Amino acid sequence: MVEFYIGTEVINELPVNRLPKFYSFGVPTYTNLGDQAVSLAQKKYIEREFPEYQFIEILEDDNDEGIEVVKKAIRPGDIVSFVGGGNMGSLYTDHEEARRKVFATFVDNLTISFPQSIHFEDNEHGKAEEKLSQEAYAKNPHLFLIARDAQSYHRMQTTFENKVLFTPDMVLYMKSVKHEVKRSSALIVLRHDSEKVVKQTTVDALRALLSKNSSVDETDTVLDTVNRITPVNREKLFREELELFAKQEIIVTDRWHAMVFSVLTGTPCLLFGNSYGKGKHAYFDWLEHINWVSYTDEDDVELLQRQINELKQVEIHEYNIKDDFNQLKHIIQLNSNKYGF
Repeated sequence: MVEFYIGTEVINELPVNRLPKFYSFGVPTYTNLGDQAVSLAQKKYIEREFPEYQFIEILEDDNDEGIEVVKKAIRPGDIVSFVGGGNMGSLYTDHEEARRKVFATFVDNLTISFPQSIHFEDNEHGKAEEKLSQEAYAKNPHLFLIARDAQSYHRMQTTFENKVLFTPDMVLYMKSVKHEVKRSSALIVLRHDSEKVVKQTTVDALRALLSKNSSVDETDTVLDTVNRITPVNREKLFREELELFAKQEIIVTDRWHAMVFSVLTGTPCLLFGNSYGKGKHAYFDWLEHINWVSYTDEDDVELLQRQINELKQVEIHEYNIKDDFNQLKHIIQLNSNKYGF
């Protein structure tokens, strides 16, 4: 039986009331806190900016069944969305297949693909997956694709016929959080998947460099302390992760959302790239002006030492990128106005 989430309440039947609905498909249950933070941020965005909508989340596990239930209940003016933060493309085909099904099904309603990166591999597999996505997306004339970095924005425009918007990663909508804690260690947060490109020699050199002045811990934004995350326990785990980041003198990472967590907590952070540049491009698009985070492709130890020392000495300043979400806000407002919500 499908589990729908309204806040942290679990229901098995969609509510029957006069409220317009905002359906969010593809909500992850796996333990990557970056993707979990995206889902949480989307929820908070709609609830704060468009409280007239009843926000309903459908877990990735229930995608196919959820589609069938929502098909029977959806009304004109309701909005359909698919979770952002992951990767549109051929790297994670299970997510892409689910995305295609949603987009190709709800062709009469405003459909939003929340901010994503895109990467179809330049090989036979990638080209085949790209064609399948093009065919599915083309069925929906009301679909808006949202890119979270300039590279993805241009690739979406040249790959699909749908309208494409340019908006930051949804986690950057979250309010910054001040923690009254003493910063006393360094944290290395590196990937362990196919996107990793940082050399092990560079990692070893960084570990040795950081350990000269403080204790060094290593972790990942993928938790191994829980087996499953849902809207019930998601926010608590996210807040705990922010507390961990707030205790650090420096974060060294190749994970985009680890850097975003550093932004939210005012924690100095040095970001390395991944296999297709999503973190690098999104950093220069939205965050280059923030003093306590920086991007690097360096593997020279002396230059890395200099960058880390400079980051540790910067002062935290105010920042506001709320207006950068205006393109997303505009299309939802148009829908609300059209149907008189």
